[in-house]
Amino acid sequence: MSGAEREPTGGPEADESGAGENGAGADSAGSEEAGGNATYGKKPFKRSRSHFADRVTADGRDGWPVEAGRYRLVVSRACPWASRALISRRLLGLEDALSLAVTDPIQDDRSWRFTLDPDDRDPVLGIRYLSEAYDARETGYPGGVSVPAIVDVPSGRLVTNDYQQMTLDLATEWKDLHRPGAPDLYPEALRDEIDTVMDGIYRDVNNGVYRSGFASSQSEYETACRDVFRRLEETSRRLADRRYLVGDSITEADIRLFTTLVRFDAVYHGHFKCNRWKLTEDPVLWAYARDLYQTPGFGDTVDFDHIKRHYYEVHTGINPTGIVPLGPDLGGWLTPHHRERLGGSPFGKGTAPGPVPEGEEVPEAGRP
Repeated sequence: MSGAEREPTGGPEADESGAGENGAGADSAGSEEAGGNATYGKKPFKRSRSHFADRVTADGRDGWPVEAGRYRLVVSRACPWASRALISRRLLGLEDALSLAVTDPIQDDRSWRFTLDPDDRDPVLGIRYLSEAYDARETGYPGGVSVPAIVDVPSGRLVTNDYQQMTLDLATEWKDLHRPGAPDLYPEALRDEIDTVMDGIYRDVNNGVYRSGFASSQSEYETACRDVFRRLEETSRRLADRRYLVGDSITEADIRLFTTLVRFDAVYHGHFKCNRWKLTEDPVLWAYARDLYQTPGFGDTVDFDHIKRHYYEVHTGINPTGIVPLGPDLGGWLTPHHRERLGGSPFGKGTAPGPVPEGEEVPEAGRP
């Protein structure tokens, strides 16, 4: 296994470790297997593996070499899996090398849509639906259309929707294009520990909230919900005397946990019934999440408006009215966290990313 390539972990979730907002998993679009947005919560939940797992690498061994300006990252700010790639891109300073397309948070049963852009069309790829890039890669592709996705701009073809490997490659294979002072998000000396921590968080927290929210039986729900809070409680104990999950600076593990925590009270507590307690009721996790949110590259990518509208309007199987709650109050995200007392440095020996590029700012409606 070379570079930052990871094998799926064993156990009951092994077949799901490569998935994003994909296939029979959460927030897919156009999936025949998923049966559309109204089917969520109507059958046992299982996240499918990413179908397109090519990698963009320094040596181009999969046919896709790292090249500045060649590829476009397609995300939804609503999607936690896509948010990981969005945060990594910011922290590493890849904005000029890897352009960004942001979809409408409300996808239909066909695809994620570029309705936020003039003429409802992505200005670089020239397409209205992300499914067009999937079809350019595989004619008649029958599966779900997922984000994040990396698209080859010259050909208009999808390269990969493997979000698990995607962010690891941004941290390692794209190093020659990182900004000066970019942090090492996947340091080689800590990879075994990072992988172990990430695997548990993925299984019980990142994916666990979906297993809870889309459960089709009481027992399925209770098992998933207990797993979520068991892992959160373990993580809270881990973070009680350390600022970050692994080592003394931000790593890939922190990015992956953050994207679930930042959605927890706004969506997962009510919409997905993960309601034993709120994030704001755990002093350690709440302070940890605020610390990251206030770190450049994290909170400046979060759009709470997109997050809430997506989950509550799209998942009609579990929220048939499509009503979006007014709360929660988001002001707490900007309050002092005091986590700096634990030591450590957010960017290690590196520096903070620069300002958000013009045109990529989160609209006021999505900020606290």
